[in-house]
Amino acid sequence: MKYCLLLLAALASSLAHGQSDAVVPQPDTANANPHYDAVLAQQLGGDDYGMKSYFLVILKTGANTTADKELVSTSFRGHLENINRLVEAGTMVVAGPLGKNEQHYRGIFILNGLASEEEAIALLRSDPAIANGLLAYDVFTWYGSAALPEYLPASDKVWKLKP
Repeated sequence: MKYCLLLLAALASSLAHGQSDAVVPQPDTANANPHYDAVLAQQLGGDDYGMKSYFLVILKTGANTTADKELVSTSFRGHLENINRLVEAGTMVVAGPLGKNEQHYRGIFILNGLASEEEAIALLRSDPAIANGLLAYDVFTWYGSAALPEYLPASDKVWKLKP
């Protein structure tokens, strides 16, 4: 503390006597982004690293192994409609199927703007394929780029056929 006071006194003295060679600490810009857009970062909810938390959902084969083709068809049509509804609401930023695998994982969702895992689970339970037990899920908190939702407008321009 005594050293800090002496340093401040010396700095004040040099400024009072018109000396301009005093060193003023500058912010470290070695890691600063020259393209940083503070307004966009705030709009997207990004932190200083341009990141934020999402919920990553891994869909897997559910316990219901019914052979009822009508139930399966209706449930998965509702599943796709639910995905579209959540995308339009800005809640879902990624959805897609996975290839065959030993873990019986079927697809992923990345959910945006939800306050809690409980809110994510309540939203998942509104999906007909999940509600009917054809799909099950695991939910994880995921830390990713806050810009992830920005790809959605472009993705809407590259599909020819709606699934």
